[in-house]
Formats: sequence, structure tokens, C-alpha cells
Amino acid sequence: MYPPKEDSFFLSKTIENFFKHKNLKGKKFLDMGSGSGIQAHTLAKFTGKKNIICADIDKEAIRHLKSKGFNAINSNLFSKIKGKFDFIVFNPPYLPEHKYDKQPDTSGGKLGDETILGFLKQAKKHLNKGGRIFLLLSSLTPHERINNYLDKNFLFKKLSEKKLFFEILEILVISFL
Repeated sequence: MYPPKEDSFFLSKTIENFFKHKNLKGKKFLDMGSGSGIQAHTLAKFTGKKNIICADIDKEAIRHLKSKGFNAINSNLFSKIKGKFDFIVFNPPYLPEHKYDKQPDTSGGKLGDETILGFLKQAKKHLNKGGRIFLLLSSLTPHERINNYLDKNFLFKKLSEKKLFFEILEILVISFL
């Protein structure tokens, strides 16, 4: 299970700032790659737990999330997710594969962008009209294929950015073309 780190806290704070003055009654949320559930806990402040689905590939994370009262599904991206959502939040594994780290909670594939691309290709059919995706990206991940896919299929803009000593994190808000 991925424990919260700088990226998780940054995404959580950005989400909190984005939603703090919004009416979210009846809105459906998906916390993709929930891990310890930091994003789900942040979202629950605004909408309650019943409107949030948590998904993770890690069975330990699913047990943890269920013990905290969340509806949690063991799923590889959208493989077991049904329905559409108004908001999808994803702090993906984004590091390029390394011989010492091939864990699915940190490695986004051989180049580091494969998990993100797989997510984006599936996300569109799970997003309600007018819905938004909040996606965290790192400067350690190659962006060319991600940006090309986004340019052709979505509207997106950088919502926030944080510079760390070893990387730059950014959060994109993404919607339909």
C-alpha cells in the first residue's frame, strides 16, 4: 500500500482548495489508485463517503479502505469499475521502471507513462458529461505521449504546480473536448 508522501499531500491540498466552495450534492467520485485513502478522506469532507468509490490494485489497500468505511474495489485501473463519475482523482504510479523498484504503486511502467496512458484511454467512458479528472504528473515521467493523447482527446490545464528538490509535480484538470 502506497503511504502518503509529498505528491499525495500536494494533490489532497489542491483538491481541497478546488472543492471548498462547490456544491457537490449528488456528485459521484472515483478515487483511482486510492492507496491509504488520503484523497478519499479529503473528498469525504465535501460529499461524504457514500458518493465515493475507491479503486486500487493492492488488496491490502482495499482491506484498509473498507475498514475506514469506504466502498473499495480491487481493480487494475477500470477493469472492475462500473458506471460513470462526475470527478475522478488519480495519483498514478509515475516513475520509470528501475531494476530495484518495479512495484505497481510507484512504477508507471518501463518508461513511466504507461499506467497514465492506460488510465486516460479508459477514463473517458467512465466520466460523466461535464465531469473532471484530476491527474498528478511528475517531471520524472516522460510527458510527450501523455500530452499528445490529451491534446487529441481532452481539454486540460495545469491547476497547480509544486517544485521539490528532486522533481516538479503538477496537477492537471481534464475534461471532454
